[in-house]
Amino acid sequence: MNEQQYVMPITSKGQVTIPAAVRQLLGLKKSGKVAFRVKGGAVTVEPVQATLQAAYGAVTPLSRPEDFERISEIVQEEQALRAVQRGA
Repeated sequence: MNEQQYVMPITSKGQVTIPAAVRQLLGLKKSGKVAFRVKGGAVTVEPVQATLQAAYGAVTPLSRPEDFERISEIVQEEQALRAVQRGA
């Protein structure tokens, strides 16, 4: 395995810049997220993929139970409105 080492400074706020080569290797984009895994005396950094499943429960619905038929209607109305606005 070809091992690379990058030594980066830590700011007064505890921040570290992830080197461009590492960001590219991990496929990290601006505003992306990483997970730090600590095992023994080692830390690994892994990209976090944003998924709908991972976001489940992150937002509290305005009402319960959710009215999925109404939500579907709202989505269809929004899509129709955007289609009309694009055509204008």
